[in-house]
Amino acid sequence: MTIGLILHGGAGSWRVGSEKDAIEGMRLAAEAGRAILSTGGSALDAACATVVILEDNPIFNAGTGAVLNFDGFCELDAAVMESTSHRAGAVAALQRVKNPILVARKVMEETDHVMLAGEGALRFARAMGFGDHDPVTPARLADWKEKRAKLGDGEGRGLKVRRFLKDHPEYAGGTVGAVCVDRAGVLAAATSTGGVTMKLVGRVGDSPLVGAGNYATRDVAVSATGTGEFVMRSLAGREVAERVARGESLEAAMTAVMDLLGRDYDADVGLIAVDRHGVPVAKHRTRDMPHAFFSGDGAITARMRVA
Repeated sequence: MTIGLILHGGAGSWRVGSEKDAIEGMRLAAEAGRAILSTGGSALDAACATVVILEDNPIFNAGTGAVLNFDGFCELDAAVMESTSHRAGAVAALQRVKNPILVARKVMEETDHVMLAGEGALRFARAMGFGDHDPVTPARLADWKEKRAKLGDGEGRGLKVRRFLKDHPEYAGGTVGAVCVDRAGVLAAATSTGGVTMKLVGRVGDSPLVGAGNYATRDVAVSATGTGEFVMRSLAGREVAERVARGESLEAAMTAVMDLLGRDYDADVGLIAVDRHGVPVAKHRTRDMPHAFFSGDGAITARMRVA
């Protein structure tokens, strides 16, 4: 079987001057995944290792460096899924851990559940040996103070957040994700995010939801980024997979789903996917979506937007 991997660092409008760092971050994470797959490692190990690199890189909105919610702290969402038996694990609104993607994997491997949220997810993480970690960086805290000053307060703040993000797309939150196929033909998807910047406390996006922002079947693995509410409503990950299962090429399926997201929601989203043949595809409806990919013995390609 042919190996393949593609990863993303969040759809949106990246700040001027950040492009070089984003592309380099993509390349380093892709190299970690490639090292595992090229030596016969599992897709799940490769996807998780790739996302861990991104969670630890403070320029991306996941793990350390995740965006802050309206009250000024991080609530982290993450999910993993493997095509074998459709195994999946997720965490939502999880606080104070370094690598939520690894906690999500433990949910899959150590429990009978698919998702744990909030305080329960945190208790589980501590029971599994994940220590206390403050993911708030000085840069994110400074951004939060600036945004909070612009937004003000009041009962209508949820609406204000949506309006603010439309007027200031450079503040929109991103997501990181990786999807891959290993030499055994197993596919895996891993997605992690801090969510939308200035989100209301308790908001959960598409990233931890099976079939929405993270999905893996015997045919394809998918990870989404952008405004999660649109991905949730459309079950974008499952829609891609079902189209591929019906015989569409991955390129055609991804194009069709992105067209639907544009037609129905004018959604600011992006998708990455890889099929069981190792073919990687990226699509986005935003100005930027840093991503990197390789297939088989090909070189890693890293770029800021789809060519």
